[in-house]
Amino acid sequence: MKTPRNAGAQPETASNGSIDGFITVMQPSVDKKLAAIGAVPSKEKLEPEIESAQELEAGQKLYLPLTLAVQSTVIILPSIGRDLNIPAERQQWIISAYYLTFGCFLLLWGRFADIFGRRSVFLIGSAWLTVVTILVPFAPNEIVLDLFRGLQGLGAAANVPTAIGILGATFQPGKYKNYAFAIYSAGSSCGSVLGNIFSGVIAQYVSWKWIFWASAVLCGMVTVAGHILIPHSKVEASPCSSLVVDVDWVGGTLVTGAILLLNFALTEGNVVGWTVIWVLVLLLISLILLAVFILWIWYLERKTERPPLLRISIFHNSRFNAAQVIMATFFAAFNNYLVYATYFYQDYLGLGPLDTAIRFIPTGIMGIVGNIIAAKLLSRVPGSYLLVFSCSCVGISCLLMAVPIPPSTTYWAYSFPAMVLSTLGADILHPTLNLFTVQCLPVEDQALGAALITAVLQVGRAIGITIATVVQISVERRATSHREAEGDSSALLLGLRASQWFNFSLAVAACTVALLFFRGKEKVGAIRR
Repeated sequence: MKTPRNAGAQPETASNGSIDGFITVMQPSVDKKLAAIGAVPSKEKLEPEIESAQELEAGQKLYLPLTLAVQSTVIILPSIGRDLNIPAERQQWIISAYYLTFGCFLLLWGRFADIFGRRSVFLIGSAWLTVVTILVPFAPNEIVLDLFRGLQGLGAAANVPTAIGILGATFQPGKYKNYAFAIYSAGSSCGSVLGNIFSGVIAQYVSWKWIFWASAVLCGMVTVAGHILIPHSKVEASPCSSLVVDVDWVGGTLVTGAILLLNFALTEGNVVGWTVIWVLVLLLISLILLAVFILWIWYLERKTERPPLLRISIFHNSRFNAAQVIMATFFAAFNNYLVYATYFYQDYLGLGPLDTAIRFIPTGIMGIVGNIIAAKLLSRVPGSYLLVFSCSCVGISCLLMAVPIPPSTTYWAYSFPAMVLSTLGADILHPTLNLFTVQCLPVEDQALGAALITAVLQVGRAIGITIATVVQISVERRATSHREAEGDSSALLLGLRASQWFNFSLAVAACTVALLFFRGKEKVGAIRR
């Protein structure tokens, strides 16, 4: 029976850097001020509005090569597997090792950035990523390769929260902040499409190792550009003694361990099976650690003067909880759509890496256009309308790939509009919720808030791809047993469509939550007078 290669893998889409899940850290007094999605922090906490476009250009120049550098791994998985003799069922670790460290260290890096300065942490992360990316092609075997990939994720975890935190602290609500976040997302979209084509061409004609070496050059460019373009913070960095006083090491250890074990168990469950005892034990331990983490930060906030890693009081606001559900379900649907579209092109239609990459070009082009549109809409259209529209776009994309349209139908009839709508929805929802996040946070907590946002996204994506894979494999096996005369290809197609039906249900769930909890007319990008 033929099953999609690396069915449990999570592709390094542009979403990992710019499309972030939604958790925030805020003081209890701020909760009372958030009557609508467009709420902003008090005026005295904001920096003066930027009068030139220098910072806008910085955002795009820094993020485009960084996204391109990490975007191109999925398409070259088969080539890496052949060269290093990695079985297909373990090739997902080439992706998962990156995301394990990426998701686990976001919170601590975010806290370090708020204490010691976002600029410094961003440059450290970029330099680290440059060095490790150079070393990846020299890995002699699977274990060393996965180790280097994990070290790459460690560097990337320092970039995401600091980049969003820098934008949030630099611009006050209004036109420039809207364009800053839109250009940040546009850099992601450009990196996505260029990364796919870049990896497709190299995988087709040259060794996969050159993808990493070329990516290292781009990461080095990010480091140099960041040193030149990112302005120094007006707030002095805290002394090293703050590592003991201001960093919640116990909370950081608990939540990092919980996320690490959860992601590891979810990833390995698709490889060894969900009835294996140690997988279930790891899942149970991760949930226990998460519960202890919640009790610990509650204790710090209520009973002591020490700052917790995350203020538990944020969860008293129903809109924050709803926003987390939206981010987890929406981007699980969006990520899964891209994964199973890739499997449809490569595993069912038999297309090569370059032909597959070409079919994803509309996502990059529409990403640029979508972010330009989003920058205009943020200050003109209520945030609730943007959320519902975005969820509907991704839902329609999944539906187009789920319904029994003949596979021989031309790409332009259903695959092309699905690609366009999925990216349009993601690139409108992304700046809407990201902008909402940084406006609701005090400046000193914005980098940590961005880290928490991305951590929630990783968990949502991991759980989403796990369930989708279970659905796909179950349907495929059942179809194979009942329709053996039709061959594996028919069963494979049914499994892929079933997974897209699941993705459609996730998008519907996100849309439903948006309709129930975000009914206001507030415009997230409007200046509050």
